[in-house]
Amino acid sequence: MAVTMVAVESSNIEAIGRDGQQLYVRFKKGGVYSYGGVPDSVYDGLMAAPSKGQFFQHRIAYNKSYPFEKLSDEEATRRLAS
Repeated sequence: MAVTMVAVESSNIEAIGRDGQQLYVRFKKGGVYSYGGVPDSVYDGLMAAPSKGQFFQHRIAYNKSYPFEKLSDEEATRRLAS
């Protein structure tokens, strides 16, 4: 079953999706990244943040606790619903 991506208001992030503790982020400039081990509290904070880009940068992207990978176009299509 594909992960549903939710469009968000952000100058940098187009959409966010989640499957368990796996977070998916689609960027407006292209590319989908997967971040592992993201707890509920961090996901909830991201979705509630007035600036999703700032929250993402400070709490997820710069946090080495969440391993990430850039998904190929084929892998993003396979895993994610538009």
